[in-house]
Formats: sequence, structure tokens, C-alpha cells
Amino acid sequence: MTVPLLKIGAVLSTMAMVTNWMSQTLPSLVGLNGTAVSRAGTSEKISPDEGWQVYTSAQAPDGKCLCTAVIPVQGTCSRDLRSHQLRQLMEKVQNISQSMEVLDLRTYRDLQYVRNTEALMKGLDSRLKVAAESQRSLNAKSFQELKEKMTELLPLLPVVDQYKADTRLIVHLKEEVRNLSGNLLAIQEEMGAYDYEELQQRVLTLEARLHACMQKLGCGKLTGVSNPITIRASGSRFGSWMTDTMTPSADSRVWYMDGYYKGRRVLEFRTMNDFVTGQNFVQHLLPHPWAGTGHVVFNGSLYYNKYQSNIAVKYHFRSRSVLVQRSLTGAGYNNTFPYSWGGFSDIDFMVDESGLWAVYTTNQNAGNIVVSRVDPQTLEILRSWDTGYPKRSAGESFMICGTLYVTNSHLAGAKIYFAYYTNTSSYEYTDIPFHNQYSHISMLDYNPRERVLYTWNNGHQVIYNVTLFHVIKTSGEL
Repeated sequence: MTVPLLKIGAVLSTMAMVTNWMSQTLPSLVGLNGTAVSRAGTSEKISPDEGWQVYTSAQAPDGKCLCTAVIPVQGTCSRDLRSHQLRQLMEKVQNISQSMEVLDLRTYRDLQYVRNTEALMKGLDSRLKVAAESQRSLNAKSFQELKEKMTELLPLLPVVDQYKADTRLIVHLKEEVRNLSGNLLAIQEEMGAYDYEELQQRVLTLEARLHACMQKLGCGKLTGVSNPITIRASGSRFGSWMTDTMTPSADSRVWYMDGYYKGRRVLEFRTMNDFVTGQNFVQHLLPHPWAGTGHVVFNGSLYYNKYQSNIAVKYHFRSRSVLVQRSLTGAGYNNTFPYSWGGFSDIDFMVDESGLWAVYTTNQNAGNIVVSRVDPQTLEILRSWDTGYPKRSAGESFMICGTLYVTNSHLAGAKIYFAYYTNTSSYEYTDIPFHNQYSHISMLDYNPRERVLYTWNNGHQVIYNVTLFHVIKTSGEL
């Protein structure tokens, strides 16, 4: 009985080694530990088919080429044939690894059963030997006992049959692994005999440069807003909803705050799909009620205006506690300087590519919109700008790349009418169409992570894509 046990043990050992090679050695070999491998000295081009659009191009007086480009919400680089082959191979490897895991569990179960029946089989073997040596001792009672012992061993037969089938499958998987190894070696030879650790480092460096480039490309001058995309219709006429403006894209939680004053109830949905269906949410009860709809979620915390005050509050969702609160000196509140729709919208928090902002106004500024950079840790005002635009004439406003954009109305027929550039402390009047589908916007915010506008429009939760103008110089500098 020891021979079958050794065979099954050997199968387990072989499968463990192959599975380990699949999950660890293979990704390192082809350089796919979170990165993609490309031939050194080459560059990959961005394909318009993957979301990039080049609208116009022209030549500057100094001879440099200028073009207008719109970056996709989720920018991706095209992959060459080798990368495509490697991706297919990795998918195949994952399938084989999963099969190995199933086999591992199954053979482990069968091995345990065989071990449990080993004592019974040894006893039966001993009885059979005695009966063979002395047939006279095999009376009716002994024969019946042997028959009962054999009956107890009958469940072992399907286990052995499964083991045989698994053995054939393992032979097939070994052949698959052999073919995969051959394909990978061929790709490796085609790519050249590089030091893969060095190549991986190059790829990581290039990815860092690409990320920096993407961040720069993410900033630009707003030139257009898409048609509205309605996500859900829920709640009252006024409210706010948002996703985190800073956390990784894997975090897709949605926060929902119905109403514009005295509210304390914040719903946190696990995903956008859960928000659409109204399922899988938890409730946060704020220690202080809010005023207006100018709230924003930034790096796991909610920033909002405390009701009947000009106090800014930072509420941390994970600890369910207020981390800091601070008065915005001189800022109007309680409908002193709201947007045109009212609703205690005196203080509006925003986040763009450069950080946290507060938009409000004061008596000192004669009711004109003030834009302030805010330290997200302490809520201290770092710097302020007087835009000269009367806040009561604004429908709503939002920040993109350090520029404040203001709509001229919260009702139908609105357009983005005014832009203030904090980097140059200058402004201009604009004429960017803005389709107000449900005729009453009470919240409008830009999410730099997703490059979309979030709005609450008359009980509808709506998003807009934005078009930004970028100047790309042929020298490679942005």
C-alpha cells in the first residue's frame, strides 16, 4: 500500500513546483510583474482608436508644431504584437494555474481518504494471507467478516478512478507548460538577450515619465463640455453626490447627500453600480449638520460647511470622526453670498489637479467671488484671489487646473461664462455651451481623477465629460 501513497505524494510535489513556477517565476521571466515589456530603444505611439483625438494642428512662428489633443478618461498605450502574445500566454498560464489548484485540492482529498483506509487495507491483507496459508481456518464466520471488510473498501474504487483521470490531466498540463515554455523562449529570443531586471527598471522609469506626462496632459484650458449623462434620478430637488477626487481608481465608492441644509446623513455606496441600483451602502451620521451643497470628498475625508457658520469641517470616513474644523475668516454664510439659486450655498469646496480650494465671498470683497487655496490637513488658507465676479450672479462654479469656471445661471440656457486663472491672476469671459437638461442645477464639481463634472440637477445625478486644450511642443516639453 505504500506505493500508491508515494505516487500521489509525488503528484502533489510536482504540482506544487509547477504552480509555483506559474505564479512566480513565469511573470518575472517575461517582465509582467505589474509592467509591460517592450523592445529597448523603441517608442510606442498612442492610437486614436484608443480614445485619443487630435482636433487641430498648426505651425508656430518659431517653427514648432502645435496641436490640440483630447486625452481619454482612462488613457492607454497601444501594445505591440509581442505584448499581445505575452498577454495571451499569461491568460493561458492563469487557466493552467487554476486547473493545478483544483487538482491539488482534489488529490489532497483523495490522499486523505487513502490514508484513512490504509489501516483497514493492511488488516484485510493480513487476513487474506492467513486464509491463503490455512484454508481450513476460513469458516463461514471468517468469510463473512472478510466480505464485510471488502464492502467497506468499495468507496476506494471511484477514488482510484479519479486519480487515474487526474494523472492523464496532469500529463496534458505538463505538455501545455512545455509548449508555453517554448513560446516564451521564442519571444525572448525575438526581443533580444537583455538583462531582464535592468529592462524592468527601464520600464518602471518609462512608466513614471509617462505618468508625469499624463498629469501634465491632464491640465489644460476648458474648451467644451459634453452632453449630460444621467446616472440616476433620486432624492429631492437639491443635493450633492461625488466620488473621491484623489484615491486610486480601484476605489469606486460614491457618496450621496440629499438636501441643502441641516442634513447630517451621508450614504456611502460601494461602487457606482451599487449607487445606480441603490444597494450596498453604509450610513455616516455627521456630528455637525451641513449647509449648502458645496461638499467634496478628498483622500478619504469629507470637506463641508457647518450649518449656520463659516466653519469648514473635515470629517474622516474611516474613523467616523471630525479631524479638524476652522473658520474661514470673513466668509459669508446663511445665504449672505450664495449662488443665484440660494440654498445656503455661500461656501463651496472644490478639488482639482493642484489640491483643495474654497470658493466664497466676503463683505470686504463686496460680494465678489474669492478663490482660496486650502491646506487639506489644517484647513488654513494658503492664498486667496479676488476674481471680481459677483457671486450672486453665478449659477455654479468649478475648478480645473487652477482655473475657476463660472456658469451664468443655474437654470436652462446656462453657459460657462467666466474663467479666472489663478496662475496669472487674470480673467476672461467665455462662451462655452452647457446643456442644463433638467433646468435646475444645485451642485457642480470637477473630479480630476476621472476628468468629469458631477452635477445634481433637479433630483437627477448627472455627469459631463470635459474637453481640455493642450499645447504639445515638438521638443518634448509640455
